[in-house]
Amino acid sequence: MLILLPPSEGKTPPARGRPVDLDTLTRPDLRDARTRALRELAALSSAPDAVERLGVGASLAAEVARNVDLTTAPAAQAATVYTGVLYEAAGLAHLTGTARRRANASVRIISALWGVLSPADRIPAYRLSMSAGLPGIGSLAPYWARALGEHLTQTHPGVVIDCRSSAYVPAWRPPSGTAWLTVRVVAEQDGVRTVVSHHAKHTRGMLTRHLLTRSGTPPRTVAEVLRASEELVGTVLQEVSIHSATGAGPDTLELVVAQV
Repeated sequence: MLILLPPSEGKTPPARGRPVDLDTLTRPDLRDARTRALRELAALSSAPDAVERLGVGASLAAEVARNVDLTTAPAAQAATVYTGVLYEAAGLAHLTGTARRRANASVRIISALWGVLSPADRIPAYRLSMSAGLPGIGSLAPYWARALGEHLTQTHPGVVIDCRSSAYVPAWRPPSGTAWLTVRVVAEQDGVRTVVSHHAKHTRGMLTRHLLTRSGTPPRTVAEVLRASEELVGTVLQEVSIHSATGAGPDTLELVVAQV
């Protein structure tokens, strides 16, 4: 299985640690693409209007300023740097033994700055979203789509479980014929189902943790993902179902949670 996650907006800057080493990151062949993105982000972040051009609020000016020195800033494992709702629920930083090995092998984070990461890759905290553009590069999703190619599925046979937000999907799509599930979280109240946002991140994180920590072999097919997800019914979920795509694109794994 291949579990795709978005990065989190919330990040914890490492207090210490050696700087990022591009040659040790997942997909070292992306070194040139990462170097270019780092250079362009540093140049943009030093501009007087950097906050506006990166599409963030003034309260995040200090995080934008850190972008200038990312190649020398302390780095730590991505599992500890990303600290948003999804990552809190997934608990990647606290996994041990088989679950940790499974996470490092099968979880991939699609990033606007790094392209793709494993939870074990060491990175500094940064501020850049996939919806932003960089001078000399332009839109980041097509930039990484060209660089990533089909390599992810070549090294991760089986089903793709896609927990990314919509902005990150165009950066890499599984090739035609791949078993691909996007995860949709809905809440049901009085028989009416509605898509949720904040709680969706938490639920995707819980699903990720379950798939990494459950006993047995990881699921390799859509049917096996469905069965594994059904193990959460009665605890964090009310119902689980698969909805087939009407055309090109992923099938949908729908997780029904209680209205909160």
